[in-house]
This record gives sequence, structure tokens and C-alpha cells, in this order.
Amino acid sequence: MTVALTLAGMLLLASSSIPPRQLSEVPLEATQHLQTGLALERQHDFDGAIREFLEAAKAAPDYDLALLNLGDAYMKKSDFSDAIPPLKKASKLNPSSDVIKKLLGYALLAEGYAAESIPYFEQVHEYRALGIAQMETGKYVDAVASLLAASAQTPNDPDLLFYLGRSSEALSSQSLERLLTQFPDSDRAHQSLGRHYFDTKETDKAIREYQMALRARPNLPGLHLELGEVFAGTSDWPNAEAEFRKEVAIQPGSAEAAYRLGYSLLQQGKMEEAAEELQRSATMQPDNADTLYALGKATLNSDALVAEKSLTRVAELEKDTRLAAQAYQALATLHRKQGKTDLAAKEMSEFQRINALVPQNQPK
Repeated sequence: MTVALTLAGMLLLASSSIPPRQLSEVPLEATQHLQTGLALERQHDFDGAIREFLEAAKAAPDYDLALLNLGDAYMKKSDFSDAIPPLKKASKLNPSSDVIKKLLGYALLAEGYAAESIPYFEQVHEYRALGIAQMETGKYVDAVASLLAASAQTPNDPDLLFYLGRSSEALSSQSLERLLTQFPDSDRAHQSLGRHYFDTKETDKAIREYQMALRARPNLPGLHLELGEVFAGTSDWPNAEAEFRKEVAIQPGSAEAAYRLGYSLLQQGKMEEAAEELQRSATMQPDNADTLYALGKATLNSDALVAEKSLTRVAELEKDTRLAAQAYQALATLHRKQGKTDLAAKEMSEFQRINALVPQNQPK
């Protein structure tokens, strides 16, 4: 994968400041060229700056600051290949410089030398670029760890989120391949295949794989829940209910299992049982909008106070989403039955407003 464009912003940050150094033992000619080069660089005349830095390095071949600035100037022109030799030499002359290590790491990574860049990033704890380099070399476990460390510092960085997602996907794929290759008849292999077939809408194959997994480990947490989701995906609510009940028996403290059971009961019109399970789920996991909406629907004709409270909270949590619109519509129905026509009219107005805002294909 080419990372040069993605790294452009990071390179600017990495090369934004070069620390001063004692110049007492450096020939005057070299320092003069260096200062002229820095002045030209401030004017964005990078070609001129490069000429001056080259002269400084010629006058003093072991002048690491001239080599560092030369590499930095090349990088500001996105000329990473020419940046690498002076930065490597500068690194040998001044092995304790974090700035040199960082710039050299970026230059190597931008040119595709990901494996070679890793030690430099590790030494300066440059986790973002380190994670990218590790991903490029197939070290997905390390990449995820590094990118998570970087995301703790900059959680809203789109590029970082992209690479974290890619690394996680690759790690998942690698783990799954190993599972299926080394343990093809294990319950976990059948479970993984069941999930795969469910995702690809091959329902019969998904059911078969989950049933094979359950024959091996009938009380494995999560298996009945996932099989129930397969049945729910085809609106086979009786079978879905049966699987969710088994999951609730295995994991009575699971809010997800209670919600799934409650929802399957709701779909079959078993309102009293549905309300009980949904209330239990809402108690374990407050402010889950899906659970509260289902609870509101289940109690619409039996417990107006619970229905009103649940649906109102959905509207507060979801704002201008399709689920909020549905909550307003249900509230309007409830309040119209209660004779609160003005309030019902306002809620229908909100329903219509959100419906006009939200694309019809937006998920609930």
C-alpha cells in the first residue's frame, strides 16, 4: 500500500522544528550556508535551501545539523528517496537525536521500506506511524496495539481510524484463517462459518453450521443468540424465540439476550411476556434506544406510563433519526387515545419533520 500521501500531514508535523546545536567546532563557511538555507526554507524556496544545505554538508561532511536540514528540506518537497541518505548519515553521527530518527522513519515508510522504519518509530514512540509500518509488514497484532495507543491521543483522526479498521480486519481475517485451517472441526470453526454464512445471507448453511457447533457445546454462551439472529433474519420468530430463551437460560444477566427474546415475543404479539423481558433488558442496560422503543411498543396498550416514558426517552436520545420519528409516531398514537390531541398533533408534526429530513434508507 502506498502511504506517502497519507503521511504528508504527519511529515509536516514531524519536520516542523529542528533543534539548535552548538556550532563552535563547525567551520564558518558551513554555518553560513546553513543559515542561508534556513532563511530560504522559511520563504518556501526549498530548492534554494537544498543547495545551501548541500554546500554546508560539503564544507563540513560530519555536520549532522546540515544533513538533518537537508533531509528535512527534501521531505518537504515529498522527495523521500533523496532524503534517506543524508538522514541515515545524520543518524550515525548523532544517534541520540529523536528528530532524526522520526524523520528517517517517515522517509523510509513513505518509500515503502516499512520494516526498516519500524525500529526508528519504536525508539521515539511514534505510535501512529509505527502502527502503519507494522500493518504494512503483516504484524497485525502489534499494529492494532500501536494504533490504539495513537488513537488515545488523537481519537478523531480519520486516517488513524482508517488504518485501525484495516489492521483489525486483517487481524480478524488472519485469526479466522488459522482457526479454520488448524481446527476445522471445532465448535468455534463452525460458529465462525455460521456467522460468515449469515453475513452472506446463506441461511440454510448458517443454521447447519450453528447446529453443528451446538452439538459440540450446547451451553456455549453466544451460540444460541447468534442462531436466534439467523432465524430472526428470516422472520422465523418461533424458532428465534426458542433460541433466545435458551440463551437467556445460559446468560440471565445478558441485556442483549433479554432484548432479543423480548423483541421476538413482540413480533408474535405476546405483549405481556415481551414487556417483561424488555423491561429486564432496559434495567440492565439503561438508555438503549432500541430496547426502549420495543418496550414502548409492547406496553402501548397495557401500561401508558411505561410506554410514554420509554418512547419519550427514545426521542431524546435519538434526536433526528428514523427511530426518533417512529417514537414520535407511537407517542402521537398513545396521546390521541388519551384525548391529548394538541400534544399528539405536535408529535405527529415532529414525526413528519424528521421523516422529511432523514433519507428513507437510513437504518433504524
